[in-house]
Amino acid sequence: MSLKNILENFSDFRRDAEVGGHHDYEHRWAMSIDLNLCIGCNACSTACYAENNLGIVGKEKFEKGQAMHWLRVERYWDETDGEFPEQGASFVPMMCQQCGAATCEPVCPVAATYHTPDGLNAQVYNRCIGSRYCSNNCPFRVRYFNFWSYYEQSWPEPLNQQLNPDLSVRDKGVMEKCTFCVQRIRTAKDTAQREKRQLQDQDFVTACAQACPTNAITFGDTLDPNSKVSKAWRKHQVERGPYTHKKPKENAELRGYRVFEELNVDPSIMYLERVRETEV
Repeated sequence: MSLKNILENFSDFRRDAEVGGHHDYEHRWAMSIDLNLCIGCNACSTACYAENNLGIVGKEKFEKGQAMHWLRVERYWDETDGEFPEQGASFVPMMCQQCGAATCEPVCPVAATYHTPDGLNAQVYNRCIGSRYCSNNCPFRVRYFNFWSYYEQSWPEPLNQQLNPDLSVRDKGVMEKCTFCVQRIRTAKDTAQREKRQLQDQDFVTACAQACPTNAITFGDTLDPNSKVSKAWRKHQVERGPYTHKKPKENAELRGYRVFEELNVDPSIMYLERVRETEV
């Protein structure tokens, strides 16, 4: 393949499907996260650990940058004056953004990470050689490398019996990331196929969305215009982006934004800005 063809294909890859891009989606799983409702309780992170067989690395390894968590809750303070800001902290759950034009995919030398017809950035563990190019190329810093065989100490007897049998336990030397609970997606697809029907938007939810006590996380298929997540995108997003089925009304609440949207990586997660009353 000539350099010209490579550049043309990469340009096509970078465009979203709605404007003639590379991907032809069966579904487009996405989220909207309302930061007004997020209380920073970390229930989503805990559920992710339990659902996806994530090992506990411990304080020492964490301090060395060897963290292993697919979902982290970041904290920000809008006010910098005073020891105790009046408005309190803002919490932002941060996981893999499942980008439509992911920068992690083209740099993998063995194609261990690729794009699925579901709109997911998938990871093939038994193909990964641990080059960590994907991690270096991810602007969100949400890919994690297995430095150790964490399972040897994370689940001593009888804790190993609580592992999720639908998902493998990864060993050292491979990259890991959020998969939008792909095992739940596959199970729901198989069930729908056995029942000879189409997969419905609410046939399953991710572990983080299920565990959230304030329902801050909405998960669904944005290709279904009647899904809750599609309605959230239409209501809150500005007049651009792949999920805007029609222009919002003039009085629409345009609180929606995508992290690093200026990088044109087409994230599948929309955050709704935190709104608080302030003194005039």
